[in-house]
Amino acid sequence: MPAFIEPHDEFMGAVQQIILSSSETDYIDQLIPVMRDVRNSDRAAHLIQALNTVSSERESEIEKICNSNHQEFINSVNQLQRVREGTVTLTSEIMSLSQSIETSTEKLAEQKRALVDSRGVRQNIDDATQALKDCLEVLRLANQVHDLLSKKNHYAALRALDELQNVHLREVTRYKIAEMIERSVPATQRLIAEAVMGDLNTWLFRIRETSQFLGEVAFYHTDMRRTRHRERAEQDPDLAHFKLNSAVEAVADESGEFDVLNNEEVQVDFSPLFEAVHIHDALNQNDKFRLEYAATRRRQKELLLPTSIDLLDEEGGALSSLLESIAGFAIVEKATMQKTENLRTQTDVDELWDSMCQTAITLIEKELYRIDDDERLLKIKGVVALFMQTMDSWGYSVASLERLLLTLFEVYSQYLKAKFSDDFQEIVSSDDYMPMPINNPDEYEKVVAVSWYAPEQEPEQLTFPCVLPFSQMYPLCCIDIRNFLNQIYLFSDDNFQNTSVIDDTLRTSLDELLCERVCDTLVAKLSSQYPGQIVQILTNLDHFETACQELQALLVEARSSSSAAGPVILKATEKFTNAKKQAEKRIFELVNSKIDDLIETAEYDWTSIYVPADASPYMQELTRYLSNIMHTVLLGLPIALKSLIYFDALSHISTSLLALPLDAHIKTISPQAVTAFRLDCEYLVDFVKAMGDQVLEEGLDELVQTTDLMSMVGSMGRERAEEEFFDVEKGRRRFGKVDKMSGAELLEKVSQGAVLEQNAQQGMPPPTPVDKKPTMNFPKFAGRFGVGHNRDSS
Repeated sequence: MPAFIEPHDEFMGAVQQIILSSSETDYIDQLIPVMRDVRNSDRAAHLIQALNTVSSERESEIEKICNSNHQEFINSVNQLQRVREGTVTLTSEIMSLSQSIETSTEKLAEQKRALVDSRGVRQNIDDATQALKDCLEVLRLANQVHDLLSKKNHYAALRALDELQNVHLREVTRYKIAEMIERSVPATQRLIAEAVMGDLNTWLFRIRETSQFLGEVAFYHTDMRRTRHRERAEQDPDLAHFKLNSAVEAVADESGEFDVLNNEEVQVDFSPLFEAVHIHDALNQNDKFRLEYAATRRRQKELLLPTSIDLLDEEGGALSSLLESIAGFAIVEKATMQKTENLRTQTDVDELWDSMCQTAITLIEKELYRIDDDERLLKIKGVVALFMQTMDSWGYSVASLERLLLTLFEVYSQYLKAKFSDDFQEIVSSDDYMPMPINNPDEYEKVVAVSWYAPEQEPEQLTFPCVLPFSQMYPLCCIDIRNFLNQIYLFSDDNFQNTSVIDDTLRTSLDELLCERVCDTLVAKLSSQYPGQIVQILTNLDHFETACQELQALLVEARSSSSAAGPVILKATEKFTNAKKQAEKRIFELVNSKIDDLIETAEYDWTSIYVPADASPYMQELTRYLSNIMHTVLLGLPIALKSLIYFDALSHISTSLLALPLDAHIKTISPQAVTAFRLDCEYLVDFVKAMGDQVLEEGLDELVQTTDLMSMVGSMGRERAEEEFFDVEKGRRRFGKVDKMSGAELLEKVSQGAVLEQNAQQGMPPPTPVDKKPTMNFPKFAGRFGVGHNRDSS
């Protein structure tokens, strides 16, 4: 072993390490470095030699050991031989025993295998039985879903389906039936949703069918609230300031609370809607359901509204049915929004409401202009107002309906205006223009009650039959004015917000009726040639002026708008005032025209040498005419106006008489002609003095002073007369009203007449004759007394 290796041999250490290796791997690991070092053949030979040496040494050791233990080895071999023989015997016995055991084991294995097989079959049977039970339970639940669906228990069916899907199907997921049922769940959910929607559509159809009745009940309830509010307002006037649906009215009417959707007349059950909402919520189909429901309501809205409406129906059933249906539909919409969450938004409800209102307004406005009956228009307005009040109580905007009321009022007022315009025209045209006779006190009281007339005497002081100053047209027009006013204000009620429109329309319409149909017609009749008719027209105009003044105060008291202030001014008042002036002017023209006709018959011979014994016939006729017209034609006029007309007539007579001697064709005036002219003027002055009116007498001062001036030439001579006339102090005192130019001209003509008379007395030839009937020059004196005269126009 290590002792056999030479120390000086360089490979002995390596060989020693290789021999001592514990494993084949270590042996290789030790051999590799040695082989790496022996690259040449010499070194390899040395290594092989070293190995051979070690091998020889080991063989020697083995042989030595065997030689020393040979007998023991032989004995051992013999023993081993005997052991081997025993072992072979035992092996045979063991083999026999093993075959016997193997035979028994095979039988036992066959029995065990049979037992195992029987247990597997039994387990399979148990598993199959359990699976069948589970599948039958699943099928039962699936059938139960359909049974509940057929019984309309939609929510219970949905719950059962949910339990089937989330609980029972999980237990049988390994079976094909679970997959089949799982695939059928969406279809079943659709069936449930469709069934719910079917029931909901049926409910919606019934709701649409009952919408009109629901609206009718709502209208009736609103009308009852109106009645209760009026009764409370009668008991407490302060409540009259609060309109229907105001907070105060709502509090006052709390005791009369009424559920429009659930009462003895109508019951609206929202259960189908709630169920549909709940089921679609469970199916996570809220958005889809909301869209379908909205689309269904829009379609129902379209079916609810007709394409046309008949407003000429005597009972107004078509309009009531339309508005009741809209009201019922809108009430259900508002209740739906209040009873559900996120199903109907305020925008959705308002959109449908606005659409229905606009359609209804279009249908109504389209037919409004065919109506020619104010009572029917008022009925339409009443239905619309009731509809507005009902829907206002549900929180709907009625602004568009207020505009409809404005349109309705415009049509109503235009119809009334046309109707009363014809009445006024008929009354004014058919009047007899005579003072109105009254036969008894009852008739008198009726006329005074309807007319704006303040009699000077009490009814007890009157003797019947009597006559009133105005003609029959005046009280008839007053009646029409009152009726027109009352019928216009019939349109105003708690729900008509634009009361100022009523006031303005009434004022404008009255102005137009009075101005165009009364005043203009009366003014047109002023062209009449009959003074009596003109006087009666003037009297009527005066009373109409008073009526307009009273009517202005009445309009202020009856004003609908509480916010309006200030007086009410009717243009008709001023127009009647101007018309009175025209009538007065026309009377002046007619009277003056007659005066002109009479004065034109005056035939003065300004060169006459004869003195008449009495006034001329034309002057007598003229004063007789003045007396007659004053006591007959002008009798009904107010004293002030009658005096003014008389004053104007006398002024016109004075001017016309003064124009006679001042005519340009007259060159000389004889003293006898002066005397004749003075007799006529004095006759006129005596007639006026007999009336006892100092003002009328003063109107003739110029005529009197002029005749005095003309007479002074004959009595005092020309020089004395001119001295008196042209002297400032004396002329102002005695001839202050005489025009200086006219007076000088007359002095010249009278003076020449006096000279010619003297020449005639002395045998001188007479002057060249002139026309006895001069042509009067009226324009020279026109307007001297502030009253013009135009003969052509008269």
